[in-house]
Amino acid sequence: MAIQWFPGHMHRARKQITEMMPQIDLVIEVLDARLPYSSENPLVPELRSGKACLKLLNKADLADPTFTKQWLDYFNSLPNTKAMALTGLDKKQVKAITQYCLSMLPEREAKKQSIRTMIMGIPNVGKSTLINTLAGRTVAKAGNLPALTRHPQQIKINDGIVLSDTPGILWPKIHNTASGFRLAASGAVRDTAIDYFEVAEFTGNMLLKLYPDTIRARYKFTDLPETGERLIDGIGRKRGCLRSGGVVDMHKAAEILIHELRSGKLGKLTYETPEMMLAEEEELRIEAERKEAEIEAKKLAAKKGTRQEKPEE
Repeated sequence: MAIQWFPGHMHRARKQITEMMPQIDLVIEVLDARLPYSSENPLVPELRSGKACLKLLNKADLADPTFTKQWLDYFNSLPNTKAMALTGLDKKQVKAITQYCLSMLPEREAKKQSIRTMIMGIPNVGKSTLINTLAGRTVAKAGNLPALTRHPQQIKINDGIVLSDTPGILWPKIHNTASGFRLAASGAVRDTAIDYFEVAEFTGNMLLKLYPDTIRARYKFTDLPETGERLIDGIGRKRGCLRSGGVVDMHKAAEILIHELRSGKLGKLTYETPEMMLAEEEELRIEAERKEAEIEAKKLAAKKGTRQEKPEE
């Protein structure tokens, strides 16, 4: 599933970010702690142009703490990058964020210069709520619908830090199929932009692989289903999603699975691990090389064909 969801306001947001970036000292990227890889916009490294980056793993209270630690270790191992998990936006965590910003740019603090930061993040990751908490007042609209924020604004907070807010943006095309499904499962992509059952089927396979005991306990399975499709069918039968003739309403059963995933009723879950990320990145690299070689082969064949068709003098 290659999701293509790049409305006009997202194109404008990218242009605005590009224009603003020369005046920015530090990029704060808000990620979903349940899917730090898939919610990491690949446009950010390009747009931030090597500037320092603080990655905030938001909604950590919904994520598996074991995997959250793995992700923090991974991000903190990257150059010019620091990461922290957000488990609740209280005064202690707000102070920790500002201290991270100050520690990453000590030269500006020493000179009593403001640290100009830009907060970035995909839709529905909690960026607006974070901004309001840091500012201590409501300055950004927050909601569950993707891409609610529209126009950049600057907000002064304590310790000489200035925030530049940006709209939540996705990238033109999500090439990693697995990431597309995970984003859809989390609600970052509108349900109207996806095939709902396909997302639920992928989610079922993911949960059976990562959290089989959780699925068995939640839906009271004696024998665990082998596939996502069979899991949805089993949920439908146990929750009474039956049509005439005892046929399972698969869409209704799929809705139950996705709703319970998003609401946290399945517990603290993480959809991906650093190990999964590395494997998928390698697969994408191999596939890109294959396509490039295929294109080059077609070009070479076309040139040979042109030379053969050229009349002799």
